[in-house]
Amino acid sequence: MLIRPAAPRDLDAWAALRAALWPGDTIGDHRAELAEALASEGDSAAFVAEASDRLIVGFIEASLRHDYVNGCETSPVAFVEGLYVRPEFRKTGVGLALCDAVADWGRGRGCSELASDALADNLESHAFHQAIGFEETERVVYFRKPL
Repeated sequence: MLIRPAAPRDLDAWAALRAALWPGDTIGDHRAELAEALASEGDSAAFVAEASDRLIVGFIEASLRHDYVNGCETSPVAFVEGLYVRPEFRKTGVGLALCDAVADWGRGRGCSELASDALADNLESHAFHQAIGFEETERVVYFRKPL
C-alpha cells in the first residue's frame, strides 16, 4: 500500500470516495471542490492510499486550525477534516497509515497535537480513533436558532 499526497490524477477516484463519506453532495460537486483545493496553497493537505493495482482505496484530508480546537492545548493543531477507507480495506492498517501521514505533515508545520471528530452515532469511527491512539476529550451538542 502506497500512502502519498493526493494529485490531480486522483480527482475522480477521490471524489467518489468523498461522496461515499459525505453523500449530501454529488461526485461532481466533490470533484470541483477538490480541484479548487489542489490549485490553492493553504494550510491543508490530502493523502491517498493506493493499492498495488493503483486503485485508490482511501483518503485523508487535514488542515491546520489556528482557532480553538475542542480538547486541545496548543495552536496550530493538525486536524483531520475527513478520512475514508473502502470497507473491504478497513482493519488492514490503511486508516492508521493515512493518519500517520497527516501526523508527519502536522509535525513538519510545528504541531504537537493531532485532532479529529466524528458524529455522535458513528461508533465505528469512535472505535477506530481509540484503536490508533486518539483519546476522547469531550462531547459537544451544537444548537441553532433561526433569526
